[in-house]
Amino acid sequence: MPAEWAPHDAVWLAWPSHEELWQESLPAVQEAFTALCRAIVDVDPETGTRQGEALKVLVPTAKARADAERALVGLDASFYDCPFGDIWLRDTAPIFMERDDGALVAARFRFNGWGEKYVLPHDADVSSAIAALAGLPTVAHEFILEGGAIEVDGEGTVLTTEQCLLNANRNPSLTRADIEARVKRAFGASVVLWIKEGLLNDHTDGHIDTIARFVAPGVVMCMRAESEEDPNAKVLAEIERELRAMKDARGRLLEVVTVPSPGLVEDEDGAVMPASYVNFYIGNRAVVVPTYGVEADARAVEAIAKVFAGRKTVGVRAREVLEGGGAFHCISQQQPTPLAARRGVHS
Repeated sequence: MPAEWAPHDAVWLAWPSHEELWQESLPAVQEAFTALCRAIVDVDPETGTRQGEALKVLVPTAKARADAERALVGLDASFYDCPFGDIWLRDTAPIFMERDDGALVAARFRFNGWGEKYVLPHDADVSSAIAALAGLPTVAHEFILEGGAIEVDGEGTVLTTEQCLLNANRNPSLTRADIEARVKRAFGASVVLWIKEGLLNDHTDGHIDTIARFVAPGVVMCMRAESEEDPNAKVLAEIERELRAMKDARGRLLEVVTVPSPGLVEDEDGAVMPASYVNFYIGNRAVVVPTYGVEADARAVEAIAKVFAGRKTVGVRAREVLEGGGAFHCISQQQPTPLAARRGVHS
């Protein structure tokens, strides 16, 4: 699996349209989705042409298509009639991989609604539908895994969490050794690095893409609490400590870069939400960082921008998206540029 900073041909997304799920938050979620798309596409203001990767957007109904086409006008997006349960394509879409000859395949995993907590119609079928729409051969893996549960460096290292991959609600018949062997085989990896647990109230059971992200070979980013009042202060300190002791597949001790934590972010009922700045999306031209209307937003975006000097770093409000369970990395799935086409491309 190529690292996310490698060139992409496209990004797969699903237009937020389920009023029964999003209710009064739907307009704000659509606004955030549109801002994400605009940042990814990065239209040249002089020529009006797309500079970033292509948008491939699932739409479940004729009304959703019309709404999406209107919102994304001028972004050269492609729309596909395809039913889905909700917009979390990081977890329901296939994961695009490279064969030894450089051609792409769509890796499909079993999906059970994040441990049977949120089982929605059509979500289990999205991976096969997108693989068919992309015109790619598929490799089906007979174990449960969501894309947000793994993070790769493109050089043979997979980062994940025990809380998710070893959870009895995913693959209860498999041992840790079984799961590690299957993850290595599925992602072409030689090393699996295990973080113990993720953020408080994370309905995904500790997805890695909310706590630690590879940002370059040998370099991983995580968050640091700025106050003991941060509900994740202890777990974030433990995550940083664990990462600093890890070596990647090349034998390098990981370089750890920290950014601020958002701190306490609550929903309208006063429940702590798993807000994360590292749930960003790395596009060809831009890194899109979720923000939450809190004091640390600007400093986090600035800190992330220093790591991605060759890309624009854009902060986009994601508080309403987070109320649904995630942020921008969670709702996107990149389709890498095939290796043959990448040769000579500077990433």
